[in-house]
Amino acid sequence: MTTPTAPAPGAALSWSLRGHSPGDIPIVADGQEITPDWAWGGSTGRGVRVCVVDSGVERDHPLVGQVDGSYVVIKDDAGIRIEPTETGDTCGHGTACAGIIRRTAPDCELYSVRVLGERFAGTGDVLLAGLRWAVEQRFDVINLSLSTTRPQFTDALRALADEAFFGRSVIVASAHNTPVESFPWRYSSVISVGSHQEDDPELYLYNPKPPVEFFAPGQNVTVPWLGGNTIRTTGNSFATPYMAGLAARVLAKYPKMTTFQLKSVLYQAASNVSVSNRGAE
Repeated sequence: MTTPTAPAPGAALSWSLRGHSPGDIPIVADGQEITPDWAWGGSTGRGVRVCVVDSGVERDHPLVGQVDGSYVVIKDDAGIRIEPTETGDTCGHGTACAGIIRRTAPDCELYSVRVLGERFAGTGDVLLAGLRWAVEQRFDVINLSLSTTRPQFTDALRALADEAFFGRSVIVASAHNTPVESFPWRYSSVISVGSHQEDDPELYLYNPKPPVEFFAPGQNVTVPWLGGNTIRTTGNSFATPYMAGLAARVLAKYPKMTTFQLKSVLYQAASNVSVSNRGAE
């Protein structure tokens, strides 16, 4: 008879950490201990290029700061294309994500690709075009607090996620807020993120029952919004840029690190992961 080391999480744990605390999901890992101080201590993300694929970013927001480049995916009778833009943010969502990244990795280079319109409207082909452009530009980190439920885009998204993985463009993707099938967060080649409800703004956890790999602050959090304002809101969308910011800090400190290595570091440094002494002499 075996004794489980932790209560078996419910199905909802795959999307967000609700009804559970960090103490419910302890994980014992093999290998050398990796501390947050080793992983990103002293790093501010300087020199790392982070792209927010979302609704745009409000350029003059005091909690966002400098935006190094803004682009928009345009879909019309001529097809789909990407152009520079000065239009900013259409609904606030991208500004919120950008602000969280800026707070976490204050010296990273920040870029925006707008794939959403007003009232969060968007299509799978526009999302795919914006993500493909970001991967082709070889951004170090791509924050994607979006997903699509349309099955016709799954193969193309999977191929693109693999291309990013091997090209060292880290896609940090938000899980859907409800337990439905959506993509690309379901792919193992991305870093997938759900939210937890703990008060610690720097706490993140590894999920012992993926496909969501990490839980980060995203429930009842204060985020930047349109007009230089802030709001309090909840969603996996706002946990994702925290992990994107941490990824930027790690990569600024260890610029030769691959996505595979980065995932391992984030896993080992998670608050609920401890290292076993098995095999120690």
